[in-house]
Amino acid sequence: MIGQDLQQLLLMKWGRSYDIQLRRTQGKIFALVMWKYLEQASFPMTEAEYLEHLNAVVSYIQEWDAWAQVQMFVSRTRERPRQGKAVSIPLDLGERASEWILDE
Repeated sequence: MIGQDLQQLLLMKWGRSYDIQLRRTQGKIFALVMWKYLEQASFPMTEAEYLEHLNAVVSYIQEWDAWAQVQMFVSRTRERPRQGKAVSIPLDLGERASEWILDE
């Protein structure tokens, strides 16, 4: 799996290449589908930068063995990213969560 696979998933669901961010909040990890997208004139990344960013996100998702969770959530959700409101995908890392969540 590569960044283009994630981009294709977003395009098939919402018709846009949305930005994805990984965040840790309250001891949990989320993939956030942001409201900005590649096709916007004001998007801060070039297509090459966007795909490089997605490749980095996908490498974490693969390492966490969470690709199926992301696919299932995206296919089932009725939410859409909109100005100021990201779609939050909770990632269940199971017993491996402690490996990735460190106290600050």
